[in-house]
Amino acid sequence: MELERTAACLEALGNPTRLSIYRLLVRAGQAGKAVGQIQRMLDVPASTLSHHLKHLEMVGLVTKRRDGTTHLCVASYETMDAMLAFLTRECCVEAGAGATVDATADASGSVAANDGA
Repeated sequence: MELERTAACLEALGNPTRLSIYRLLVRAGQAGKAVGQIQRMLDVPASTLSHHLKHLEMVGLVTKRRDGTTHLCVASYETMDAMLAFLTRECCVEAGAGATVDATADASGSVAANDGA
């Protein structure tokens, strides 16, 4: 994934409502969620939800498909994987041959890095 596309995806996910929508869809798997379900689960007005879904669709993080009269939204795992790969592809390349990074999360969810020193 290119720098510009990754930046666009991260910008889209930088909004709390869009991030909540995306996390809900990631958890739903390939079955996705109907727009009405998303609206009820997140308690988001229809017009607001439509705006946020359109933004996620524009950057390729969400796809929409019809099932009869129902619109289903599905997270694009391909886009998510490409974005994460772009972010981690060169992890620690400048750390040197002897250094390793061991990131561990404590009980609060904070990550502490141990560079082996």
